[in-house]
Amino acid sequence: MSTNPEGPLFSKVVIIGVGLIGSSLALNIRKHRLANEVVGVSRSADNRAKILELDLADSVTDDAIAAVSGADCVLLCTAVGAYGHLAEQIGPHLAPGCVVSDVGSTKGSVIADIAPHLPEHAHFVPAHPIAGTEQSGPTAGFESLFRDRWVILTPLLNTPREPIDKVVALWEACGAMIDEMDPLHHDRVLAMTSHLPHLIAYTIVDTATQLEDDLKSEVIKFSASGFRDFTRIAGSDPTMWRDVFLNNRDVVLDLLQRFQEDLVNMQRAIRKGDGTFLFDRFTETRDIRQSIVDARQAGQFIPTEGDADDDEGRS
Repeated sequence: MSTNPEGPLFSKVVIIGVGLIGSSLALNIRKHRLANEVVGVSRSADNRAKILELDLADSVTDDAIAAVSGADCVLLCTAVGAYGHLAEQIGPHLAPGCVVSDVGSTKGSVIADIAPHLPEHAHFVPAHPIAGTEQSGPTAGFESLFRDRWVILTPLLNTPREPIDKVVALWEACGAMIDEMDPLHHDRVLAMTSHLPHLIAYTIVDTATQLEDDLKSEVIKFSASGFRDFTRIAGSDPTMWRDVFLNNRDVVLDLLQRFQEDLVNMQRAIRKGDGTFLFDRFTETRDIRQSIVDARQAGQFIPTEGDADDDEGRS
């Protein structure tokens, strides 16, 4: 276990929801000694046992209220649909100066759900790690998950710089790159880069399930890399993605309308045999793909931002 030469960032960190993201955070906090004490919160008895077995936390409980007592950092790592209820529960019990952060894929709705329940003496720093796999649960985490991946912070205007800098330091210790942006701008960007692609993947795979049995079996048997990529994305946690779409519905619906219009244009070009239109569009999209490769963001599947490792994420 490596040491932090400047000492721990926090005295007691509480991770509520120890799934893929929560367990990966725990591994980094433990490895880099970012806290003197790590407490895991999970409603699943099996998960609590696994958290201790994997040494992800010093202790574990199913009682979020008891867990946050005396904590100077609380990380919400469940699905976003559970945030409001959790914040209402723990808010009155947060210590002065406690830093509360999250890992949710939407930020406007998360701020609206959490901020009203937190006392003035606590500091809320919304965060979104753009990293993940299609796996979930405490065994899914790994220490390098956030390395060279972006974490977007959307701080509230009245938040002091010190708690923001602590959250930045936490994520940088995990190997992440940091950016800050307005919450609503974040939601528009992520709707395009993450939410809409997931909706399309779920829909394509669902279309395949509606095919005749003999055709469906051959689709599965002869799946090429393109369809396999869609199935991998569509294998992401359904509870989490239900909450994402419902909590960012306006932005997703707006982009979905634009996508439908572009899809109609593609359909029209194919029907008319307009090869020039198709070639030009495909060339533009290939250039975008190359820019993603050049930015070193093409090597890891990223379907999830917060995850529903157990009952905390279920509403």
